[in-house]
Amino acid sequence: MNLAIRGIEANLGPKWADSFHEDLHPGLKADFVLANPPFNDSDWGGERLRSGERWRYGVPPAGNANFAWVQHFIDHLAPHGYAGFVLANGSLSSQQSGEGEIRRAIIEADLVDCIVSLPGQLFFTTQIPVSLWFLTRDKSNGLVRDMKLRNRSGETLFIDARKLGTMETRILRVLTDADVAKIADAYHAWREPGGRYVDEPGFCKSATTEGIVAQGYVLTPRRYIETAAAEGDGEPFQKKMARLTETLREQMAEGARLDERIRQALAGVGYGW
Repeated sequence: MNLAIRGIEANLGPKWADSFHEDLHPGLKADFVLANPPFNDSDWGGERLRSGERWRYGVPPAGNANFAWVQHFIDHLAPHGYAGFVLANGSLSSQQSGEGEIRRAIIEADLVDCIVSLPGQLFFTTQIPVSLWFLTRDKSNGLVRDMKLRNRSGETLFIDARKLGTMETRILRVLTDADVAKIADAYHAWREPGGRYVDEPGFCKSATTEGIVAQGYVLTPRRYIETAAAEGDGEPFQKKMARLTETLREQMAEGARLDERIRQALAGVGYGW
């Protein structure tokens, strides 16, 4: 129905079927996968799919289809293919039911190209904020529309777009063309050769796989971008936090000394404290 109302023709197969339990395109290897799967689907029949070639990064939990979808997309990617899809933010950090181990395996396979955090209220049916995942089988020297990309092996781009968008109604936020262009331009600049990309504190950060490992394989963009913003003045976050804590301690001690002087002064003129 979604394709039909937009006048898009597609080969959906010869009959009604189920993507997980009866894949009508088992041999398909696509250059591009674009998807908006159901969020946190607990009724996907996962208890009947405890094995299979698709689950090469780990068997997805029967109670949540998020990483079943992710691995289904990966399975259908061509050797230089790209997948872009929307998932609930929990998929970035969840450790439940083996999801953390699946995410870890996907990261260690160097498949995650870019993660984008989006603001909430972008959907009519849910208010929750979501994220965009961009995966690719080959970061080394891929081609997109005959354009050679730079080698991004061992790197992942994080974009925090939570502050973008405008409220069209009381409950619906929309991303303007300028918002979309800002996100797309950062990603394209990062992928393309020529050195046009620069980290932007508070918005985007290029991180290494080692940096992701240090964050416990969590893919939440703010984990990386807030650190970049804190280090924008050249002072590491931990050092700045220690300095500010010591300054606060000194100010509290000075405040206590002033309180005592005031107490003594009031006692000298006959006032109790």
